[in-house]
Amino acid sequence: MIGLIGFGRFGALTAGYLARDFPVYVHSRSQSAETIAGVGAVSASLKSVCRQAYIILSVPISAMPRTLGQIAPLLKPGSVVIDVCSVKIHPLRWMREHLPEDVHILGTHPMFGPDSAADSLEDRKLVLCPERIPSRRYDRVRRYLENKKLIVIETTPEDHDRQIAVSLSLTHFIGRSLSAFGAGALEIDTEGYRRLVYTLGVVEHDSWQLFEDMHRYNPYARQTRNDFMQAMRTIDKQLTPD
Repeated sequence: MIGLIGFGRFGALTAGYLARDFPVYVHSRSQSAETIAGVGAVSASLKSVCRQAYIILSVPISAMPRTLGQIAPLLKPGSVVIDVCSVKIHPLRWMREHLPEDVHILGTHPMFGPDSAADSLEDRKLVLCPERIPSRRYDRVRRYLENKKLIVIETTPEDHDRQIAVSLSLTHFIGRSLSAFGAGALEIDTEGYRRLVYTLGVVEHDSWQLFEDMHRYNPYARQTRNDFMQAMRTIDKQLTPD
């Protein structure tokens, strides 16, 4: 029923939740069959995974073009390929370019991770960008997600990437900057500072590759960073006038 390619931290979370309702077949180059079985899924070959009705790509953004090239000749007509990348413009363009026209495409971005959704999906946000999918299949996916108490947001790839450049990319940029600065727990602190340290902890759980990819492949991320740093320079100048 469902094939999953990639079994990192988010892939394992996805497989665990979906395996409660469907057979889930996982292809992973790094994880053992026992580890995959531990979340209720089944280890399978790439060919077997690509024969399922729904195929979820849980791979790094930078690995998407290569992965799409590998799976394109293995997919069944009418199957739905779903990505979970934290950017949308480039992955959906790659999917249009690489996948056969008789394969459907659905872009998604789960706005949660293995830490925030470890216990429940309720009230977690998930973005959908229907790219090339019949309304009947799309509605079925959307109803399933809403029945899981997820907050489903439908938007365009452009609007997604523009907003996520602030809400995710900039947040991670600030968190990584705090880490490079050496921020950490202090005995004499404030609630505001504790929130900053919390942000640092959240982003450090994610890989550097994810951080780099969300900036490299989001066309709005660089300008957002530049605008933020200019705002800091403006405030700093106000504090230290000539």
